[in-house]
Amino acid sequence: MLPAHALTDAQAHAMAAGEAETRIEAIAKAVTAAVEQADEKTAAFLQALSDDAVKTTADKAIVLKDDKGYDPVTGAEVKVPDDAEDVINNNLMRSELEVALAALQIVNPDEQVRGDAVNALLKAPSEARLPLIEKALAAEKNAAIRAKLELARSASQLGSADPAKRLIAAKALADSKTPDTKLLLNERMAEEEDAAVKKQLEASIRSIDEGLVWGERLGQAFTGISLGSILLLVALGLAITYGLMGVINMAHGELMMIGAYATYLMQGVFQRWLPESAFGWYLVAAIPVSFLASALVGAALERSVIRFLYGRPLETLLATWGISLMLMQLVRNLFGAQNVGVENPAWMSGGIQLLPNLMLPWNRVLIILFAALVLAGVAFLIGKTRLGLFVRGVTQNRPIASCMGVNTARIDTYAFALGSGIAGLAGCALSQVGNVGPDLGQSYIVDSFMVVVVGGVGQLAGTVYAAMGLGILNKLFEGWAGAVLAKIAVLVLIIVFIQKRPQGIFAMKGRSAEA
Repeated sequence: MLPAHALTDAQAHAMAAGEAETRIEAIAKAVTAAVEQADEKTAAFLQALSDDAVKTTADKAIVLKDDKGYDPVTGAEVKVPDDAEDVINNNLMRSELEVALAALQIVNPDEQVRGDAVNALLKAPSEARLPLIEKALAAEKNAAIRAKLELARSASQLGSADPAKRLIAAKALADSKTPDTKLLLNERMAEEEDAAVKKQLEASIRSIDEGLVWGERLGQAFTGISLGSILLLVALGLAITYGLMGVINMAHGELMMIGAYATYLMQGVFQRWLPESAFGWYLVAAIPVSFLASALVGAALERSVIRFLYGRPLETLLATWGISLMLMQLVRNLFGAQNVGVENPAWMSGGIQLLPNLMLPWNRVLIILFAALVLAGVAFLIGKTRLGLFVRGVTQNRPIASCMGVNTARIDTYAFALGSGIAGLAGCALSQVGNVGPDLGQSYIVDSFMVVVVGGVGQLAGTVYAAMGLGILNKLFEGWAGAVLAKIAVLVLIIVFIQKRPQGIFAMKGRSAEA
């Protein structure tokens, strides 16, 4: 029969008082004993230490709760002496306590809890925990958890005083193709003096690097596609207002900003007026709201300013630049100059772990899918609907379209509102991956113009190719030269490309190209 408790006064005092090294050693021994004897008192005491709720005297530790003192072994209420001292935990001790609390779950019946406990041991290996790992290995039936436990054993032996054990551990860790293992081996390499062990450490690190290279390549490709999808969302609206209508709309970024702030307002509505369980749906509701908000502002802009400037691109550039400044100042007056916080819904948190060093965040994955849906919707609207037919007709030959009874002024407003609404959708998506503030649009306006020009003016397919190409090139160059040089390199490539092919990837064909 197990004893009522394994924790003793001496153990509790050793875990709470003294130098960090002796406390860590005492914690490791107490955790091993607690796992062997199913002791809950040790877990409660470690939690109290982690919560800074422990005082010590010369020979005793006292747990504080509700301004009262309690014996950590018996749980009985005790008087707290006036000379009792607070236990001070530095960052090292807090990390050790966190790992110790996780390690206590290493024999938990729940496989998920056991797996998390082993992961905690892998992040902070220590030779003092070897008895605990050996006990867990003897009882573990799950093959995946056993493999992790064996890695934890090897990681713990890496700091052994015996070179032979360190050599065996270094060989075993070569099979663990994770960034954490590589970091562990590099840390050991800096301290290692034995030549044979050092050689094995180098070989293990090379082996891990070879295993991680595909994760790094795929990660770069994914981040490039993610950036490309954002550029595509931003540039789609501009492909209509600039590519089809010939309006250089410098306020396009601010229309995105309006969509982002509409998302922020919808978040506030859900937080204030709807139950907490419905909060995750605020983003779904924000999609049509952000589209309508930006579309209405765009329609008002077209009817009040742009309609007087068709055929005069430089004047539209200056006018819309001034409007962009006005919109930014309006937002500063309404919401303040500081960024506002937009939270990800719970279903957009986390990600898909494909490889040890490759995790695809859900928010990025869903934005890529969202961009694809918006692209499909725009392509259908422009290519298959009556409105799209009228837009294409007015764009290609305005006088003939007017002679055939098309209300060209109304079509202009609809087209500009559509491009503005798509910008609002881009702002809604951007609110989930970046800051929302008055300067949001300024970060993307230049890139979006480059996408439209490189893709070919008025060509949706070219916009897709250009957005994805620029996104992937940016991320590839960033890995080699850094963010600033990558931007310069991409800009130089665009200049060279435009020199060789002024009409972009997909040139317009027929009379419209000659006009």
